[in-house]
Amino acid sequence: MSLNRQDVVRAAVDVLDHYGLEDLTMRRLAGLLGVKAGALYWHVTNKQTLLALVSDEILREPDGAERIDTGVDVRDHYHGDPLGASSGSRDELADAVRRWAGLFRASLLRHRDGAEVVASTMPVGLGTVDPAAEVSTLLERYGFSGHQRRYSSRALVHFILGHVIEEQTRSQLHELGVVDQFDRRAEEEDFADGLELLVTGLRGVTTGGAEDSSQVENADI
Repeated sequence: MSLNRQDVVRAAVDVLDHYGLEDLTMRRLAGLLGVKAGALYWHVTNKQTLLALVSDEILREPDGAERIDTGVDVRDHYHGDPLGASSGSRDELADAVRRWAGLFRASLLRHRDGAEVVASTMPVGLGTVDPAAEVSTLLERYGFSGHQRRYSSRALVHFILGHVIEEQTRSQLHELGVVDQFDRRAEEEDFADGLELLVTGLRGVTTGGAEDSSQVENADI
C-alpha cells in the first residue's frame, strides 16, 4: 500500500474520533492503515509531529463553512486609533468575535478530544495553523496595537480551549456512566456567558478602558 502524509493524518483523525486521544497510538494507526508502525516514520518524525498535523487538520475550515466578514477597516475612519471608534463599530467587533469564537468552538467539538489535541500542540509550536491568527487579524482591523492583539487573542483562545476540554471531558464521563447528567444547552449557555465577559473587555479597549499598550510594555514587572 502506497501512503502519503495526508493518508496518515486522515487515519489519525479517524482513530481520534473513534477511540480518543489516549488510544491514538502509532501501533493502532499502523494497524488501521495495514502497515507496520515503523512505516509511519517515513511520513511523521514522531508522535508529537503527528499530533501537530492532526491539530492543523482540526483547525482548518471545513468546506462551505462560514467565514468571518469584518467589513470595512475602521482604521480608515479613526486613523488607526480604536479609542475613537463609534458604538456601531464596537458592536461590529463584538459580533465578529462572537462569530469567530463560535466557529472555533465548533471545530474543536467536531472531533473527540479535539480541544485537548490543539492545546497539547501549542506550547511546542509544531503546528502551522495558529488558532489565534484569525481573531488577531480581526482585532488589527479594528485598530488594536500589536500588544493588545497578543494578550486579547491569547485570552480568547485559552478560554475557548479550556471550556471545550472540560465540556468534552464531561460528555465522555457521562457516556461512561461516571456522571449522571450532561446538559449540552447548559454548556452552550456557560460558554456564551464566559465569552461575553471577554467581549466586554475588548469593548473596553475600544472605549479607552484599557491602558495604553506602550505603558503596559514599558511597565516595571
